[in-house]
Amino acid sequence: MSNIPETGRTQRVTIRLVVLQILVLSLLATLGGRLWYLQIRTGSQYAAQAQGNHIREVVEPAVRGEILDASGRVLVGNETKLVVSVSRTSLLQQKDRGKAVLTRLAGVLGLQPKDVQDKVRLCDAKTPKPCWNGSPYQPIPVTQQATTQQAMQIMERREDFPGVTAQPTAVRRYTGVEGASAAQVLGYLSPVTDDEVTRTADKSGRERRLPSDQIGRAGLESVYDDDLRGTTGVDKLEVDNLGKVIGSAGTVPAQSGNNLVTSIDARVQKVVEDQLAQAMTDARKVYDKETHKNYEADSGAALVMDVHTGRIIAMASAPTFDPNLWVGGITAKDYQALTDKGSNYPLINRAIQGLSAPGSTFKVISTTAAVQAGYSLDGHYPCPPSMTIGGREFKNFEGESFGDISLEKALEISCDTVFYYLSYDQWLKDGGIKPKKPAADWFTKTAHQYGLGAKTGVDLPSEVAGRVPDRQWKQSFYDANKDAWCAQAAKGGHEYADEIARENCQDGNVMRAGDAVNFAIGQGDTLVTPLQMARIYSALANGGTLYRPTIGKAIMSPDGKLVRDIAPHEDGKIPAQGKLLDYIDQATAGVVTSGTAAWKFVGAGWPQGKIELHAKTGTAEVAGKQTTSWLTTYSGDYAVVMTISQGGTGSGGSGDSVRRIYQALYGVDDKGAIDNGKALLPKPQSELPKFNPDGTAIIKQASYDAPGDRAFLDPAPATGTGAPALLALAALEPARATGRSRG
Repeated sequence: MSNIPETGRTQRVTIRLVVLQILVLSLLATLGGRLWYLQIRTGSQYAAQAQGNHIREVVEPAVRGEILDASGRVLVGNETKLVVSVSRTSLLQQKDRGKAVLTRLAGVLGLQPKDVQDKVRLCDAKTPKPCWNGSPYQPIPVTQQATTQQAMQIMERREDFPGVTAQPTAVRRYTGVEGASAAQVLGYLSPVTDDEVTRTADKSGRERRLPSDQIGRAGLESVYDDDLRGTTGVDKLEVDNLGKVIGSAGTVPAQSGNNLVTSIDARVQKVVEDQLAQAMTDARKVYDKETHKNYEADSGAALVMDVHTGRIIAMASAPTFDPNLWVGGITAKDYQALTDKGSNYPLINRAIQGLSAPGSTFKVISTTAAVQAGYSLDGHYPCPPSMTIGGREFKNFEGESFGDISLEKALEISCDTVFYYLSYDQWLKDGGIKPKKPAADWFTKTAHQYGLGAKTGVDLPSEVAGRVPDRQWKQSFYDANKDAWCAQAAKGGHEYADEIARENCQDGNVMRAGDAVNFAIGQGDTLVTPLQMARIYSALANGGTLYRPTIGKAIMSPDGKLVRDIAPHEDGKIPAQGKLLDYIDQATAGVVTSGTAAWKFVGAGWPQGKIELHAKTGTAEVAGKQTTSWLTTYSGDYAVVMTISQGGTGSGGSGDSVRRIYQALYGVDDKGAIDNGKALLPKPQSELPKFNPDGTAIIKQASYDAPGDRAFLDPAPATGTGAPALLALAALEPARATGRSRG
């Protein structure tokens, strides 16, 4: 029997009941408050979301803007093709979920039923491609290559092909107008990724990415993607809880993208591409005495720049590819062919991504550096056959000797030992192995002033900066590689690479005498791109201004109205000004008349007295490879640069082709006669093209027959569709440039 008083027990029960009542009332209040919040406070928001669950979007792709050359010729456009598409919604409403329809469709299109079924399945983490990455309510394209007969069979037998449509659709086309490819310049398109769709999900208009979108992945297609792609249209469909369409919730029409006018001249582009290919073909017929085999000429680049604006008239890179391979989705086989090592990576634009030592073309910078360091333009400097520096012999090309000569003569005949002397003497003044703090470092400082070691800012993606191996770079490179060098040195090998490793392990962070003299002739660890050199030689031509290279010239609306001008931009001045600039100008003209390039220009009939050209040849030596051919030139209007990896000497490998490019520009025949009627571009084109009311360009036609036995195509219409050809070229891997430079 409990000893607890009755009163105490009653009080406890009462307290428990009160607590329970409070809990129940609290729960009811919480539920009531939540119900009020959901139904009244935010009811409209959730009602809209619920309504949204019953809205499905069908995308109408915008017509992508065109890419035009300077005269309005269509470099990249759109052509109408018969696209066969399948409605997945319609297929799922059939008893066999559309299997019979897809099988019949495959028979009409000449495809395998499995291939068609794979294309209309939805992509997920487990589904391999091909599959559809867009909205399941969007018509899914099965082929963009349907013939008129196939389309008629489908549309005339609608009862056999429910949910299947065949209709004209705009498809991207790289026209090859005038026979010009410009593949690396133009770029290509590919579908957006899931990540890109997710990142823009809350955006609207041109900023929003949809699963059906194509996006520029390289070249101008990438840089100007926002201007070109327009705004996608959307047709909003109401569906029930089973996914069946029950009505329309409105339509937002698509807006076409704007057009991009470039500074590229398709006719000049064709000439430059052909001449680069011809130079490489010719080089492969020449015997290399050093390696005892013909030159490989495995890759190259060439470009033409307007010296007054920095605008690029033509840019070629080899090996190249057909950008139409990407249209409609590139096949695995084609992608493998483009990215395999044996292809030598044609997707690389070697004009802005190809790095190599500049060889003797660098000597205009070394001349400037010497003058800035206090060496006289009126002085004479020794040009012996060789010099011994730091216990190592540094030779002139083929042991040539010219006694004491001027800097002008040194540039003209490309005497290495003059520049060895100047750089070594300055290295000693800077303190040698124990440099002063701070050291003057005129040679590396001047290279930076010319814009080397930094990107030019060209409106193309993935440009590389190159390298100026100054003291800062030496230290950082040493810190990153010391352990590897010392490990290789410890093995005691006797190959060239082993000797270099031993030196670098000991004092790889020190600017040695050999580093200084190699740098002065554009060798050693120095790396530049062809575009950087074209910019430098353009500055020499225009009075000393470094322009930012550009290809885009203007953004135009589809009806031909100016949206945005892309004006030339001055980035600064080179240190060669006034008397020094005139001196270099005179010296580089001497290269054409009596120097290392004379046999390919004046000696081949070039009318130097009427159209003055300036040049500097370069033959850069690379450890383990054949020499790289460089030829950097300019006239009063253009800078033309060509380089060929493993292509021989500067003038020997590139001279004939560079001269032919100038012949095409100015209308000069093989005998030196000038015919302005045959000149492709005697003056750079500054004005924008004129347009018809429908937005098509008004193009002034011209014709040109190339000198010699090579013929170039007559101008094609602005909507030409000739596909560019592939160049079959050998492979190349970058290597460190060493040894002497030859002009």
